[in-house]
Amino acid sequence: MPLINKESVKKRMGSRIAANGFAKFLFVLATCFSLLVLGVLIYRILSEGLPYLSLDFITNFASRMPERAGIWAALLGTIWVMAVTAPVSFILGVGTAIYLEEYAKKNAFTKFVQINISNLAGVPSIVFGLLGLTIFVRLLGLGSSVLAGGLTMSLLILPVIVVASQEAIRTVPREIREASFGMGATKWQTIRRIVFPAALPGILTGTILALSRAVGETAPLLVLGALAYVAFVPENIFSQFTVLPIQLYNWTSRPQEEFHMIAASGIIILLIILLIMNSIAVLIRNKFHKRF
Repeated sequence: MPLINKESVKKRMGSRIAANGFAKFLFVLATCFSLLVLGVLIYRILSEGLPYLSLDFITNFASRMPERAGIWAALLGTIWVMAVTAPVSFILGVGTAIYLEEYAKKNAFTKFVQINISNLAGVPSIVFGLLGLTIFVRLLGLGSSVLAGGLTMSLLILPVIVVASQEAIRTVPREIREASFGMGATKWQTIRRIVFPAALPGILTGTILALSRAVGETAPLLVLGALAYVAFVPENIFSQFTVLPIQLYNWTSRPQEEFHMIAASGIIILLIILLIMNSIAVLIRNKFHKRF
């Protein structure tokens, strides 16, 4: 008597192949639907925004007249806020990740901290806005300034950078650390010269993605009291400001159709900024991948 029933195997294989084909069809359908929605969105933004996109649109200040409205103040305000957010979040986030992975003892307290950091990554952004309003605006007296906005956005993306940096550090083989110790290097020398450079591509990827999220956030800055109509550029980190998402929100909330069109032009500029940021991340990551 044969140990394998060929008829039973054929029936089971047929059902499995059918299930596999159905699952593949669902995945392809989901991908095509996502690409279709993305294509419609990009087509609508380009068709509405390109006619209003010009050098004057970039260099003009906001105006109550659509033909004179521009994004200069919002664009520079975004750059100012990111200039504060990027170094603060990178230094604190990577430093926290290095401590948790390389120095902290694996105990209940460390696990408690790790769980809370992961949970903070999913907290709604408006909660961080309320925290920034309480600490930076009122307690420290920074007001609705670039510094308060940048520090608040740093709190928003800090958990993401910590988690991404930890994952990148964990990918560094332990054998490399042990080889460094065997050559007489101290723990800090090993981290600075071996672990950190090897993990840097993953750290930069997580940081750039987190900054991309911060560029598009509106709710925390609205809670801080960032201005919607600004006819000046920030002079320092204590100046008042606005950012591109707030300016776009202001335009889309107006009843005039022309403001909706120039909002589409602003979205194109915002997308270009995000593409540039991600391109820089890819270039830096590829450069360090060649070294390690």
